[in-house]
Amino acid sequence: MTAHSVRHMRRNVRLLSACFALMTTGNVVVVSVSALVGFALADDKALATLPAALMWISTATAAIAASFLMRRIGRRFGFMTGALLGMAGGAVGCLAVSEGSFALLCLAVVLIGAYNGFNFYYRFAAAEVASEEYRGRAISLVMAGGVVAAFLGTRISEVANELFSPPLYFGPFVAVGCIALAIFVIAAFIDIPKPSAMQLRGGRPLAVIARQPVFLVAVFAAAVAYGVMVMLMSVTPLAMVSRGLVFGDATFVIQWHVLAMFAPSFVTGHLIRRFGVLTVMSWGAVAMAASTGVALQGETVPHFLLAMCLLGLGWNFLFVGATTLVLEVHSTAERAKCQAMNEFVVFCSASIGSFLSGSLHYHVGWQALNLSALPPVIVLLVAILWLDRRRRVEG
Repeated sequence: MTAHSVRHMRRNVRLLSACFALMTTGNVVVVSVSALVGFALADDKALATLPAALMWISTATAAIAASFLMRRIGRRFGFMTGALLGMAGGAVGCLAVSEGSFALLCLAVVLIGAYNGFNFYYRFAAAEVASEEYRGRAISLVMAGGVVAAFLGTRISEVANELFSPPLYFGPFVAVGCIALAIFVIAAFIDIPKPSAMQLRGGRPLAVIARQPVFLVAVFAAAVAYGVMVMLMSVTPLAMVSRGLVFGDATFVIQWHVLAMFAPSFVTGHLIRRFGVLTVMSWGAVAMAASTGVALQGETVPHFLLAMCLLGLGWNFLFVGATTLVLEVHSTAERAKCQAMNEFVVFCSASIGSFLSGSLHYHVGWQALNLSALPPVIVLLVAILWLDRRRRVEG
């Protein structure tokens, strides 16, 4: 690559990282209050995490439309379209809190979920502008933007909540709308050329791509990582508050969880190059299992904190690794349908995890909820080790 191409590549990666940092900050704000707002507004308290589940369902559905829309109009205008949905979601969220309407709260998070359906393509966009040797690092750098969310997300949630109260929880939705506006502005400067008509011709059927062992393990890994992480994270503030801990304790734990999710990204790309993607993914599965083990030992702030940090670390190794693995199995012509299927499965898993978390926590408790996370993580670890052995045998 020429010096100009390298500068152009790194500029795009920085812009994508900034957008991802803002998006994740907004998501932390939503996660910090969604279960609490849902619990306050829902007549059936077991439905406290239904809004969060709807957000992930919306993300999964919108991810398909977003992938094919960006194939036609390009990444820049696709990300700007998503930001408009985010602004609308923030506005409806404010209305929901003002009116005390659970139905409007659900609509708000559906819009925010659709906004995320566009935004989660930042990591794929970074891979598209990066050289082959820089690809893993580009993905990691974009994901590392989430570190900003660890420091800003919970703080913005607390400050906005205090600044605009009453009504309680109005401020966080104001913050979400403002963050989406900032993404709209930054996305306008992203410069990623659309693939040419020639590059988009041909390609294998999706059924053929989806039967590849590498693709199956990559999608399964990302789905388990996101499903388990969301299931445990989304209900953590509610679990802590219901045990007599204060909202500040809950936001502190979520802050460190988010930091553990994204701070490793500064080195995850290097670890993947050094030890191999499947080895790093296996470490992630072990960390997730260890998180459950810690959660079963007690329900104090240190227990919640360590469990959530291990959960975040495991998610990072699995999600960055799975993203890297997916890129191995498709061409430019196959990109839209392959990435759309990956995102749809992953965020359907997240929606299931989010919905189950509220019901399981309400009916069987925090420890049983954590135990339910173990089987899929163990199956995933076996699948990763199987693929690693298969690759070694094939040479």
